[in-house]
Amino acid sequence: MHNRRSFFRGASLALSAAALGGSLAACSRTSTGGEGGEDGGSDLLSQLQDAGKIVVGFAGEAPYSFEDGGELMGATVAMHREIFGSLGIDEVEGKLTDWNSLIPGLNSRQFDAVSAGMSILPERCAEAAFSEPEFQYTTALMVPEGNPEGLENMDSFVDSGLTVATMSGAIESTYATDLGLDSIEVGGPQDGVDALKAGNADAFALTAISLNWLADNTVDGVEVTESFVAEIDGVKQVGAGGTVFRKDDTSLLDAYNEKLAEIVSDEARYLSIVGDFGFTAEELPPADMTAEILCSGDLSSLQ
Repeated sequence: MHNRRSFFRGASLALSAAALGGSLAACSRTSTGGEGGEDGGSDLLSQLQDAGKIVVGFAGEAPYSFEDGGELMGATVAMHREIFGSLGIDEVEGKLTDWNSLIPGLNSRQFDAVSAGMSILPERCAEAAFSEPEFQYTTALMVPEGNPEGLENMDSFVDSGLTVATMSGAIESTYATDLGLDSIEVGGPQDGVDALKAGNADAFALTAISLNWLADNTVDGVEVTESFVAEIDGVKQVGAGGTVFRKDDTSLLDAYNEKLAEIVSDEARYLSIVGDFGFTAEELPPADMTAEILCSGDLSSLQ
C-alpha cells in the first residue's frame, strides 16, 4: 500500500524545508489559525469546523507524518483524519517544516497543530499544549549488519570510545548528553543513516518504530537492535508522543482529547487506524500514562 522507499523524498524535502523555514514563517499564515484576532483564535475549533479544514505542521519523518508522491500520510496523519473528521473537519492539509521549527511555527500561527508524534517533554510543555499520549515510545539502534560492536542500548556507549548519532531535537540527543556519550547530531533520519554508512557513527539512535521502518523499506546493509527504554540516573525514561496545540486553543484540545480517549481505549480500533504503518499494541499508551505526568517530568509513577 505504501511505497516506503519514497520516504527519501519526504526526508530530503524536510531537510530543504529547514533552510526555507525562516522565510516561510515570516510571510505565510494559515487561513484558519492566523485570523483569530487579539484573543489569538481562542475559538479555533469553530473556525476549523466552519472551514472544514485544518493545517498541520509536519517534519517528514516516517512512519509518523510524511509525504509519498505528494500525498500526506503516516500514523499521526491517519489518527488526525479520524479524529478531526469526527469533529466535522474533513480535510487535513500539511505544511512541511524543520523539526526544530514545529513549535515556533505553531505559536506564530503558521499552522493549527503539529502532526509529528512529538515526545511529550517538560520543556516542550512549557511552550505548547499536548494532547493525551497517542504513541508509547521505545528506542533502538541502527547498526551495521551483524552488529559488529555488539551494541544493545545507550549504556553500550559509556566509556566505549564509540560514537552514536542522534537526531537534533529528538529525545535520544538528550539521552546522549545526560550519559556523557560521544555523539554527533544529525538533521534527519536519512542523515543518521548516512553518518552510519560513512563510518562517522557506530550506531544511529532513534525511536524503534522509525528505525524499523527505515531498515525494512529504505536501507540495505543495516539492522536494528531490539527496542529498549533508556535509563538515566536509575529512572527508566518511559515516554510517549502526542499532537501539539497552542496553549490558548483549549476548546480544540479538549475536543481532540475526548475523541482520542475513545480510540486508545479500544485496541482493535487503534490498530485499525495506525497498524498499516507498523504500529502494534506495544505502542498503545497505558491508561496511567498521561500528558500531565509526562509534562511534569516526574516519571516515578510510571516505573
